Amino acid sequence: MNRFAPVSYLTCPSRSSRFASGLRHGIGLVLSALLPLLAPGLALAQANGSRTQLANIVVDAAQLDQYKAALEEEIEASLRIEPGVLMLYAVADKKNPTHITILERYASEAAYRAHLQAPHFLKYKATVKDMVKSLELLEATPIAPKAKPKN
Repeated sequence: MNRFAPVSYLTCPSRSSRFASGLRHGIGLVLSALLPLLAPGLALAQANGSRTQLANIVVDAAQLDQYKAALEEEIEASLRIEPGVLMLYAVADKKNPTHITILERYASEAAYRAHLQAPHFLKYKATVKDMVKSLELLEATPIAPKAKPKN
């Protein structure tokens, strides 16, 4: 499900855009592998109905600081208010900071659907709609969800 509309995608990607897409996919795979290390206590198997996904976002460079502020506000509110939002972990590509990947973990599909209707998410979506150049959602399956316990 696309959470932003309209989203522009390149119809005939160049070699560099295919590389960037592959790089974002690789970052997503690394984040999926790191999921257990980033969020202790999330050792739930996908079979229990939980949802894990990656959001690959490209942000307009001129609006990057405003986007990051809106994202930080949305993530903080989601984790504080919504019990079904287990983790939202956002990272930027060091070489291209306008490429943001968010590792998202929800207790269930229903929790994810509720998140999409939450007032703070709708505010975020409205705030960033002209900042986001593209969005790709990639549903993921945790492979080895283990983590060190917090001390």
